Amino acid sequence: MKSLLLAALCVLLTVTGASAQTREIYTSPKFSTLAKGHKTLAVMPFVVTLQLRPNEVTKNGGPEGVAKMEQREGLDVQSALHSYFLKRKAENDMTVEVQDPARTNAILAQNGVTPATVATFTPEQLAKFLGVDGIISGTFTSTQPMSGGAAVAMTMLVGMSGPTNTGKLMININDGATGELLWKYDKSLSRGFGSDTNTIVTTIMRKASRQFPYSKEFKS
Repeated sequence: MKSLLLAALCVLLTVTGASAQTREIYTSPKFSTLAKGHKTLAVMPFVVTLQLRPNEVTKNGGPEGVAKMEQREGLDVQSALHSYFLKRKAENDMTVEVQDPARTNAILAQNGVTPATVATFTPEQLAKFLGVDGIISGTFTSTQPMSGGAAVAMTMLVGMSGPTNTGKLMININDGATGELLWKYDKSLSRGFGSDTNTIVTTIMRKASRQFPYSKEFKS
């Protein structure tokens, strides 16, 4: 009997640990105060890191080719998030507007903000350049591109047999006035073949929708 209870406890701890590693959502206790007057957010191009095998690096044009692919992926994630927020806005479930990425990227370029230099700017500086109240930014790390011919569909939990490819998406929202982190979504993913960036991002965000602080469904 004791051995059965011990085995059950081990399974429970394993599943709980896997779930904890799979998703983590943080909302600042200051969110209501800092974001009270927020009207517009801007989504930054995401910083993408593709962890490709040497033969895949060569096939994609070497390090320079992979860097260009990472930039394209970053723009794809930015566009997919913006599309998701527009849909939520159309459903009357967003309390803020989200700036058009074309405008965001044009203003960033005018102010010398590039993928290579973005880390040298604070959220406050970026918000001032863009004329917004908050900044949505993030990173995506993967062993395979999300877009293009090898596009893949994310599944929300690591299967018992283990994923063949993995990725990790992190989304941050910072207050434009103070730079303080307001919300963070850290999601580890396994994937199987068959989708695109928009589908992947939409699926991920649906999982977080009730804990997204600018959603009318949000309960603190």
